[in-house]
Amino acid sequence: MAATRLYLDWNATAPLHPAARDAMLRAMDIQGNPNSVHGEGRAARAAVEAARRQVASIAGAEPAHVVFTSGATEAANMVLTPEFRMGRTPLAVSHLYISAIEHPAVREGGRFPKDRISEIPVTANGMVDLAALEAMLAAHDKASGLPMVAVMLANNETGILQPVAEAARIVQAVGGLFVVDAVQAAGRVPIDINAIGADFLILSSHKISGPKGAGALVSRGEVLMPKPLIHGGGQEKGHRSGTENTLAIIGFGAAAEAALAGLDDRNTGIAALRDRLEEGMQLAAPDVIIHGKGGARVPNTSFFTLPGLKSETGQIAFDLEGVAISAGSACSSGKVGESHVLMAMGCDPKLGALRISLGSTTSVEDIDRAIAAFARIAGRRKLAGAAA
Repeated sequence: MAATRLYLDWNATAPLHPAARDAMLRAMDIQGNPNSVHGEGRAARAAVEAARRQVASIAGAEPAHVVFTSGATEAANMVLTPEFRMGRTPLAVSHLYISAIEHPAVREGGRFPKDRISEIPVTANGMVDLAALEAMLAAHDKASGLPMVAVMLANNETGILQPVAEAARIVQAVGGLFVVDAVQAAGRVPIDINAIGADFLILSSHKISGPKGAGALVSRGEVLMPKPLIHGGGQEKGHRSGTENTLAIIGFGAAAEAALAGLDDRNTGIAALRDRLEEGMQLAAPDVIIHGKGGARVPNTSFFTLPGLKSETGQIAFDLEGVAISAGSACSSGKVGESHVLMAMGCDPKLGALRISLGSTTSVEDIDRAIAAFARIAGRRKLAGAAA
C-alpha cells in the first residue's frame, strides 16, 4: 500500500481549516448580494461584516479599516501607487523604496514606474539594512512628493522577521508612507498595525488556512487611502469595486479567528518541531546550511541549502519520496530559479535552497519522516559525487 503523502509546504498555501470549510458550507445558503437592501442582501452584508471584524482582529486593526480584495497580490497593486488622497485632497507619492527580499507581488512595484523604484539592501543575516534605508530617505527629493517604503514582516523564503517597527520610525521621521507585507507573519506571530507603525498591511486568506482568492488591504486610518485599482459600483466604500466574494470572505474570517485561537501555544509546538527537523538534517548532513538559523524567524519555516544539490533536483527528489516542499516562493507560475533572497544576503544563488514549512497539523512522526527522506537524498548526493 502506497504511503500517504506528506505536505510540508504551508508557506505556499495552508490547507483549508475545518472552521473555514464549515463556515463556507453554511455560507453557500446565503443567497443575497451583500449590496442589496432586502432581507437576503442584509443577511449577506451581516456575514461579510462579521468576517471583516475577524480579519481586523488578526491585524490589531479597526474593522472599518479592512478592504477586501481578491488576494495579497491585488492588495499590493492597490497600495503601491503614486496616487493617494488625504480625504478629498490629492497626495503625491514620488518614489517607492522596497527591500531587496520582498515577495514578487511587492517587488514588481505595483503602479510605480520602474525608474521610481529603489531597492533597499539587506545585511548578510537577511535583515533589511536600516542604516541604508535612513540614508536613502535622507537623500529623497521631498519637493517631488512623499516617499513610500515597503518592508515585509516575515520573509516568505527564510522566515526571517524584519525590524518593521524600527523601519516605521525611520519612515515616519521623514513623513513617508510605510507598507508592510504581513502575509507570511499572520497567524504565526502576533500582529498589531498600530504597534508596528505601518500605514498599511497586506494579508492573504490562503496563507492562514482560508480559501484561495481572498485577501485584504488593512489601513491604520480611513483618511489616507490609495487611488482605487478597480473601478465600478463603488463597493468597499469605493476603495475596491465589484461584488464582494462573500463565500471566500466568510472563509477568510473564520480562518483568521482560528489562527488567533491558541496562537502562542501552537507556535511553541511548531517551533519545537522545526528545531527537531533542523537538528535531524544537520545530523544526516553536517554540511547543510540553514539560512537564518539563530535569528528571529517565524516558528514554522526552515530554508536550507544542501551543497551539491540543485533546488529543482531537491524538490523533485522530495516529491518522489512523497514529501511536498518548495524551492522558495510558489507564486511565480511554478518556476524554480535562483533565489533573489539568497542573492540579496550575499550568498551564491546558484547553490540553490529548499524550504520546508510546517503547520498546525504537522506531527513528530511527520518530522521524522521528513528527516529520513532528507537523509536518503543527502546519501544519494554523496554517492553521485563519489561516482563522478
